[in-house]
Amino acid sequence: MGRVIRRMLRNVRDGRVQRLLAATTAMSVPALGAEIYFEHYKGSFGDKWMWTPLVLTPPLTAAGVAGFANEKAAKTVLPFLSALYFLDGMIGVVTHIQGVRKRPGGFKEAHYNLVMGPPLLAPGSLAMVGAMGVLAAIVKRER
Repeated sequence: MGRVIRRMLRNVRDGRVQRLLAATTAMSVPALGAEIYFEHYKGSFGDKWMWTPLVLTPPLTAAGVAGFANEKAAKTVLPFLSALYFLDGMIGVVTHIQGVRKRPGGFKEAHYNLVMGPPLLAPGSLAMVGAMGVLAAIVKRER
């Protein structure tokens, strides 16, 4: 076990974390997708764009698994789908801000609307997971 940990730490020090980032992306997306589904369900999927993170979840999960197994997938499919997920998260931040602004009282009733309205920073987690997948294409692969 100690040998595995030492090797992992050496790979991290050398910037060889492609498989780790691909696996982390693959494992993060399904849980995030489930959370998004429940939150958007509460919002009755009132906007068709609420479906985009859910549509991107299965292919990005598969791309993360493929990127873990195959370096070519980690440099092609994974960064492409991850970039879409990142952009979807950034768009989500804007739409969530607009959602709070459109509620009665908007930001003047911030205490209520930030609690009961769309979570402002939640889409940032999509952007973060998407950034991990893009980063996997840039870093070196583990030895």
